[in-house]
Amino acid sequence: MSGRGRIASGQPTIADVARHAGVAVSTVSYVLSGKRAISEVTRSRVLASIRVLGYHPNAGARALASRRANVIALVLPLRSGIQVPVVMQFATAVVTSARRHDHDVLLLTSDEGPEGLRRIAAGALVDGVLVMDVELHDVRVPLLRQLGRPSVLIGLPADTCELTCVDLDFHRAGQLCVEHLAGLGHRRIALLGAPAAVYDRGTGFAHRTRAGVIEAAARHGVEAVTLPCEENAADVHHRVVGLFARHPDISALIVQNEAAVGPMQAALAALGRRVPEEVSVVAVCPEQFAEHASPRLTCVPVPAEEIGRQAVSLVMGKLRDEPVPEVTLLPPRLTVRDSTARAGH
Repeated sequence: MSGRGRIASGQPTIADVARHAGVAVSTVSYVLSGKRAISEVTRSRVLASIRVLGYHPNAGARALASRRANVIALVLPLRSGIQVPVVMQFATAVVTSARRHDHDVLLLTSDEGPEGLRRIAAGALVDGVLVMDVELHDVRVPLLRQLGRPSVLIGLPADTCELTCVDLDFHRAGQLCVEHLAGLGHRRIALLGAPAAVYDRGTGFAHRTRAGVIEAAARHGVEAVTLPCEENAADVHHRVVGLFARHPDISALIVQNEAAVGPMQAALAALGRRVPEEVSVVAVCPEQFAEHASPRLTCVPVPAEEIGRQAVSLVMGKLRDEPVPEVTLLPPRLTVRDSTARAGH
């Protein structure tokens, strides 16, 4: 067989492709894997030989040869203070939505920062990247602006220039909670927020909610106390007891910490404060969580499924070179249930 001839019979091999293209076997391998830079002329010649010979090593190599892996990465570092059940709702939504676009999801849970992004972008493992647990001044953001892969942040940094971001409008969510309570006549409220580690590293959703609460409280003449809250029952009990010892006239709580809700209710019961007769409670949490609490919680739902779907849709749009918005903020809504009542009810 001549170097440029077709394969007479059987399945062509990577060596056949190399001979046909007039290159080394390792060069064909690098073209398929993307692990080493290959000149565009050589790459085009190798891909042409693959097409002519009908070389089909496996689905993964075919995707790599066409510069599409049909995989997107979800960067979800499991850091301290993160609400695993909630973030896994986001992950499930991303996986489900990606499958509708014939893509799989590579889940990366190590907190590697920019180095992790460089590692996955260096080869041809993924077509695009979704990034979660976004901080206001996230060290990954400068690299995302230069990354050779389309990226979408599920979250909102302080500077969104040249980025694509999607999230719930948590600032407005905090405002809605206060507006609802102020409308019921509550004048002294408290925000039991995320664990201290979440605020310390500048995680966007927690800071934006707190800012919304403080702004709306000032506008409505409501006194608001804000404090972080850990996830373990002993710490929650200590925080709640200490809060009412310092501020006995607080009549409503806003909670943005799903793990703290049960212990918070137990602490209120131990203090003899009934919900909602003596203390109203509003949560910023997934809808299912609010529905199954006792009493059922008035809440601003965190629409994990919709945010995940939007994130996948945005990255797919970028893969098709379609224009996408810089920031997509889902408007929050408040659902009234059994945990809020008029002040002094």
